Amino acid sequence: MKNEQVQRDKICLLGEDVNHIKNVLRYKVGDDIQVCDESEMRYFTKIESMTNHEIWLKILDLSFDSTEPNIKITLYQALPKSDKMDFIIQKCTELGVIDFVPVITDRVIVKIDEKNGTKKVERWSKIAEEAAKQSGRQVIPHVENITKLENIVENLSKYDIVIVPYECEKDCTLKNILKSTDVNIQNIAVIIGPEGGFSEKDIERLENSGKVSKVSLGRRILRTETAGIATVSMMLYEYEL
Repeated sequence: MKNEQVQRDKICLLGEDVNHIKNVLRYKVGDDIQVCDESEMRYFTKIESMTNHEIWLKILDLSFDSTEPNIKITLYQALPKSDKMDFIIQKCTELGVIDFVPVITDRVIVKIDEKNGTKKVERWSKIAEEAAKQSGRQVIPHVENITKLENIVENLSKYDIVIVPYECEKDCTLKNILKSTDVNIQNIAVIIGPEGGFSEKDIERLENSGKVSKVSLGRRILRTETAGIATVSMMLYEYEL
């Protein structure tokens, strides 16, 4: 919620938050509920009143107790077929990814025009918001506009480390990279290929950035909708837990 929605000892919830609390979570007047603002402040409240347009909460207590990871992970995900992107965004939001960038690589099969792409980004943003609320996160991840692989290369310099799971990499594992990297890193990029994997040209483009660490995730080849979840999970285990 916005910081300005806090009014002394009360909070006014509006818009989609009303629908989520009333119709999805099925809360009623008198129920206790926790909400967070943009400053990652957590409020312990009781529902005082509820209409179809707004919900008023009475603040009982508050604390600054962040549920956000110690590291900021951006997931660059090559566009998969069907509704797999919905699943990827939902689960990686639950894990703690802060930013999603849908990417078109050489072997992406999905064809998206500008109008359709805008609608998909809106849908994915909604999924990220709902997953963030369900998992108790204090920050809603941002879903960027769909872009081509060559457009992201120049932005990779801002990350402390860039991880690219690649099925042709045999020597360097993700475990090797995590064990040899400074534990105080803050910003990480993970770049996941499509169903057909990265092309040699894709890899060449990424390597030209000078930031990429190609890694193996193990002896088995993971699906595109599994690879990002697995990579993010392993990183959080190493850097946060």
